[in-house]
Parts: sequence; structure tokens; C-alpha cells
Amino acid sequence: MEKHYILKNILLNLIENIKKQDFLVYFRKISILEQNETKIKFGVLSWFMKNNLEAKFYDDILKAVKKEIPTIERLEFEIDNNIENPSNQDAIDCAKLYKETLKKWKSNETRTSTKVGATMKEKTSVNNRYTLRNFVVWPDSQLAYSACEAVSKKPWKAYNPLYIYGDVWLWKTHLLQATWNEILNKFKDKKILYTTADKFISEYVAAVKKRKVETLRNKFKDIDVLIIDDVQFLAKKEQTQNELYNIFNLLYDQNKQIIISWDRAPKELENLEPRLRSRFEWGITVDIGKPDYETRLAILQEKAREREFMIPQDVAEFIATNVTESVRELEWVLNQLIAEYELTWKLPELSRVAQKLKKLSFTTDILWASKKEDTNTIQIKSYEDIIDAVSNHFGIEKEGILWPNRKKEFMIPRQVAMYLLKTKMHYTFERIGNIFDWRNHAAVLYSCNKLEKMLKKDDTLLQELNAIRNRIGL
Repeated sequence: MEKHYILKNILLNLIENIKKQDFLVYFRKISILEQNETKIKFGVLSWFMKNNLEAKFYDDILKAVKKEIPTIERLEFEIDNNIENPSNQDAIDCAKLYKETLKKWKSNETRTSTKVGATMKEKTSVNNRYTLRNFVVWPDSQLAYSACEAVSKKPWKAYNPLYIYGDVWLWKTHLLQATWNEILNKFKDKKILYTTADKFISEYVAAVKKRKVETLRNKFKDIDVLIIDDVQFLAKKEQTQNELYNIFNLLYDQNKQIIISWDRAPKELENLEPRLRSRFEWGITVDIGKPDYETRLAILQEKAREREFMIPQDVAEFIATNVTESVRELEWVLNQLIAEYELTWKLPELSRVAQKLKKLSFTTDILWASKKEDTNTIQIKSYEDIIDAVSNHFGIEKEGILWPNRKKEFMIPRQVAMYLLKTKMHYTFERIGNIFDWRNHAAVLYSCNKLEKMLKKDDTLLQELNAIRNRIGL
């Protein structure tokens, strides 16, 4: 039983320093097989567990072990064939231990509730890994980021209320929770509440049923900073909107900071009471747009680093080029790659990733999956090489692509050239417009979008495009 006691303390130390998902996935069941003054040997379920614990968590485990046994200098891991035996008193089920520990923490937190404790209790719904420092800023999020940074430094004095809007899955929640974390760390004596519209609705409905609406109002009246995420779910809920209006006025009149997020601008909130909508417009309104290619690539690489996962550069570039709608989609694709690696030990390869994204409808590309070395492949050195390749493939003059000729025989090759420069050479729309000097930014954007739509319907055109790409090695 001494081994069991030591192991439990080691695991408790790890729970405090390792992400929940990592702890539950990689530890599962563990035991101590051998122990001497300088070495300890752990028993694990499988080779998968052994390899991952050695590769990813060796330093974390050694640090946790040294807290219990300072003389330990080396760890070993071995498959324990007896670990699943119910009579094995030395093995510990890590999932069960985690649940017991979490329950104990919550119980202690309730008993020690103070003004600051009440603030901390609200923190359970906030991811403390979200910070302004690890928010990847792109051009269409710069203003929102700067506003949150200013509010986190001087709440109650800058931009009140702060209204942030944008399409779903564009990191609005990350930004709001990062602001919460920044304010909480700087103003520990203040009551700071982060909630979602869903939770606010549930709280209001429960208060109405128990006839404790005034109690709910008093709770919010004492808040110093109120952050409400996804307020669009209040649409058509008139009584809840009315209560939020009252709370808004209470806080605003006391110069309390209010931060709100929605998926649309205030003027587009048709299902919101006009008087509440006007309150949202009192402060500053900022939007978040979709990230560009460079930002998507940076986000993907940053997320991979956070997960300690090596993603090849060509794979990362391919994903960033094709997964364009949201940050959440990028994270989802990355999670698929990590899961595949953990289950099969196969690092992501461009051909497999291309097949996966095609099946998931992220791309219509069919040649990435089967591209082979071609001794006749042209080495691309500049945009002129792409213009030459397109003109040679379609059998037209280079000038016909570059000049403003509206004949159909020139329009599609021109769109193909623009599309390749944007998606494979990663030129900006402005730079492409300068190459086609009679085109502005909007015209280039329109041409690229139009060709992308055509590719989804026209298999022949898709084959033409892929033939050009295969020829120039893109």
C-alpha cells in the first residue's frame, strides 16, 4: 500500500500541472513496479501509453516524483500485464482519481467562499489558458484586440460598453475570456463575472420560478466587470431582454465595465428590443473578420505547438490555404491529425491530408493526393512563370491574359492565373492587381471567388487547373 500512497500523491501533483485532456488520455491506469533510491519504474497499460509518457511527459512526471521522493533521478516505463487485475492494489485508475479530486476541490471552494472566492468560483467556466498574449492578431481583428487590451488595463475608464461582433468561430470567446483573465489577474479585489447568454437565460428562468428575480438583480448589481458572450441567444426572449436592460442600467449608472459579444452589428439586431440595442451602441463597437492566409498558418502552427505536435510545413500550408472559414475549423482539422497520429503513429503527409480534406468538403483538389515527381516540372521563380504556364496550357498569348480583354477565351485563363497566384503563391489581392495593372482589389477578389465556384461544378475545368499545377509543381 505504500506504493499506492506514493503514486497517488505523484498523480495529484500532475493533475495540477497537466491539461485535463492529456491526463485522461495518456495516463489511464498506472502503477509502480519498482522503486529504489534513485530510480522509479512505472507500469502502464500499453506501448502507446509508454511511448507518449516517455516522449511528452517525462519532465513533468519527474518533477512530480521529486516532490515526493527528492532523491529520484531517473524514470522508466514498462508494460504492466497485471495492471487490469482487480486484485492489483498498486494500480490507480487515473480517470476515477481525477473525478474524485475535482469533486473535492469544488467542495473546498464552496466552503471557503469569500468576495474574492465568489469571483474565483465563476472562473470555472473560463479557460485560463486564453490570454491576450497567445491571441494571434490578424488585420481584421486588430481593433477588437486593441480595445480588449485597453479595457483590461483600465476597466471602467475605457470603452464602456465594449461591443464585439463577428461570424461564429472567429475567436470572440477567446478574446473575451482572455480579457477576463487579464482583468482578474490585475484587479484581484474586484468581482468579475464572465457568463454566456444561455446561462443568463437559465439563471433568469430559475429566478422567476423561485420568485427570486430581485436576488438575481442584486447579484449582478455587485459585479464590477460583466462579460456576456453570445448575446444573440437572447433574440425573441422579451422578458429576459427586459431584465438584462435593467441590469445594464444598474451597472452603467455605477460606472461598471460591460463587455458583450454578438454575431452581428447592433443595427442588424432585428429581434432585440430597440432600447436594449441602443444601450449596446453607447460605447465602442468593433468587429472581427475572417483571418487571412498568413494568420491561418500562424494560428495552425501555434495550436500545434501548444499540443506539442509537429506538423510538416507543406501540410500546414495546404490546410491554411483550404480551411478558410473559421479558426474553429482549423483547430478541428488539427485535432483530426493529432488523433490519427496517436492511434496509428503516422505523421501527417500531404497526400493523406488532401484526401481527408476532400472527403470533408474543404477542398475539391484531386491531384494533391496523387502528385508524383515529374522531370518536366517547371521551377517557379516568379509570377511570370505562372503566367507563362497558363498561357502555354491554354494555347493563348501571354498578353491576352494580362490585358483587359473580355473575350471568354481569355477570361478563364486570366482567372486561373489570378487564382494560382493567390492560393498557391499567396500573393495579396493588391499585389495581383498590380500585375494585372488594370485590375483593382475588388476585381481580383471577384475573379478568384468566381473561379472557385466554377471549380466545384465543372470537373473539366478542375482537371485543367490541376494539370497546370502539376506541371509547375504547385
